[in-house]
Amino acid sequence: MLKVGLTGGVASGKSTICQLFSSYNVPVIDADIIARELVEPDQPAFDEIVELFGQTIVRSNGTLNRPALRQLIFSNSKAKKQLENILHPRISEQLQLQSDKLDSLYCVLAIPLLIENKLQHSVDRILVIDLDDEQQLKRLCRRDNISIANAQQIINSQCTRQQRLAAADDIVINNQSLSHLEKVIENLDKKYRLLASSSTRQ
Repeated sequence: MLKVGLTGGVASGKSTICQLFSSYNVPVIDADIIARELVEPDQPAFDEIVELFGQTIVRSNGTLNRPALRQLIFSNSKAKKQLENILHPRISEQLQLQSDKLDSLYCVLAIPLLIENKLQHSVDRILVIDLDDEQQLKRLCRRDNISIANAQQIINSQCTRQQRLAAADDIVINNQSLSHLEKVIENLDKKYRLLASSSTRQ
């Protein structure tokens, strides 16, 4: 089975593109969803995070206070690394386990930090969702209702646009209409099915 690693900067439109692949009955495994599941109160990672950062990141209902945790890690590089050490090995393991169970020509692994975490080896192709810097900044401010300074801080915490593009096998420039995007994904779906079929015949 062909594994396509989908990545892109924050607010580049990865979720929309995942939905378009899903409309072609392509299995999509999302690292962000796995991460959310890993920090549910009944999970070992939750206990490790609370033990490390304290009760200030726990809501009154016992769940993780995501905004508080996000603010902490974006203002403290050591805390960011500590959180990554807890979550990233578990996320990688789940991506592998879940994709190995699939019976499909190809699947999409949506991994926002694919380049940063050096997971290129875990996929067969890398699909980068690209957006120019100015548009990305505007989208992020609008989406999260945050200041330009905060948005820039989040963007700066990821790898550069140039680093992502250098690693790409395929690139989707997400700066046009949804109908245009639909056509692009339709063509990519055909391409990936052909590639996957060719590899199974060899």
